[in-house]
Amino acid sequence: MLRWFLGSREPQSGAEKSSVLNIGEEQTQNPYTELSPLQEHQGTVRFLVQIDDFRFASAGDDGFVFVWDVKTGEILFPLHGHLQEISAMVVFKAPKFPEGMSNIIITSSSERTIIAWDCESGLQLYKISDFQSTVKSLVVIHSLDVWLSGGSDVRVWNRDCQLLCKTGYYVDGGISALIELPKTCVAAAVGKDLIIFKLSVSENFDQWNISEIKCISVHQHSIQALININDLMFASCSDAGELVIWDAVDWRFHSFESNISDISSPHDSPQEATLAPMHISTDGENVFAAVGRGLFVYSVQARRVIALQKKAHDSNVLYIGNLPNRQLVSCLDDGSVRIWELRSKVHPHAEPVPTGFFSMLGFGKANKQASQSLNKVPENGIVASLDLIGDLIGHSSSVQMFIYFEEDHSLVTCSADQLIIIWKEGKIESRLRSQLLFKILDESSNR
Repeated sequence: MLRWFLGSREPQSGAEKSSVLNIGEEQTQNPYTELSPLQEHQGTVRFLVQIDDFRFASAGDDGFVFVWDVKTGEILFPLHGHLQEISAMVVFKAPKFPEGMSNIIITSSSERTIIAWDCESGLQLYKISDFQSTVKSLVVIHSLDVWLSGGSDVRVWNRDCQLLCKTGYYVDGGISALIELPKTCVAAAVGKDLIIFKLSVSENFDQWNISEIKCISVHQHSIQALININDLMFASCSDAGELVIWDAVDWRFHSFESNISDISSPHDSPQEATLAPMHISTDGENVFAAVGRGLFVYSVQARRVIALQKKAHDSNVLYIGNLPNRQLVSCLDDGSVRIWELRSKVHPHAEPVPTGFFSMLGFGKANKQASQSLNKVPENGIVASLDLIGDLIGHSSSVQMFIYFEEDHSLVTCSADQLIIIWKEGKIESRLRSQLLFKILDESSNR
């Protein structure tokens, strides 16, 4: 485990140095001060998936898949079977009943194959190779104990990788994203269209069918991502800042932003909209969006952007995701990883609440009520702030994504520099080392 010397990355150009938010060298609010670099891949590491509380899998352009122990950083299994870069990866969790079943890792490759791996033994269980195009999306439907692959069509498979049913072919770029919806439905992104499929199965589970029940054309650009916000809503996004919030049950759109990056704060100067990749995540109440180098927080309930940082980074964001305690992590093209915290703003233009009729009758304290304030919502709707609390400098090239282990309080990042880095909370690691030292000393004294 290495101690990370806190610092800040120099921006890519001198012109941007004064405009982009910089945390400086002292990062008092950043807990991730220790890191363990893991080097085994021979190409860009693009995917990380959490298997359980202590294991994760990595995959990348070298076609290799590795299973790691997050506590020790040791490789548990190398999974060799693909010949080209991995295009998608998912974990199919074992059901509680019957007992004795293992978790399965499912990987797809640009060689148009899918392999299922046993997480306990590292053995290859099944290999499927009759696809017409690369499978770009994999999703598990745990309620039906099946998984879906999305390429030029959508196919439904059981745990033994037996094909149950499939849709027709979609030649216009194929399926780029899949998510599960209520009532055994699935949403798929096909170019600019959102297609809703319905899964049905006979009482004996021997006859399966997947049928297209609705095609919705709202986006002006190709859909980049789909995410579930909660049980009732989901979101889709595309280039140029298009964000649509949907009802997950009847598929009507709840709200729509044609260009979320156009929204400005009072200090912003007018600028032209640019076509930039968009990435989204959610905490169940808000949708966090990264467009180019900016960050935006969209409140689903308020139907507006409530916080933004247009000059949040020196380079484009490649991935964002949420941590507990209203925190956000952004992974950047320049190799940086930034941690943000969503905080409510205290607005200076607050109006005092009058003491009113009840105070005249003696209910409550008049001086306490007179000091109460009613916050006005600003005209631009910005009622919160995204505050930079950490800047993790360890990668030398673009960071592709991260995963978070809540029990271990660890972040794991992967990058085009072929590295995986496990980031640990320094205070926790120091305490664990002290406990281990005291245990060793106590055992030695009792001999």
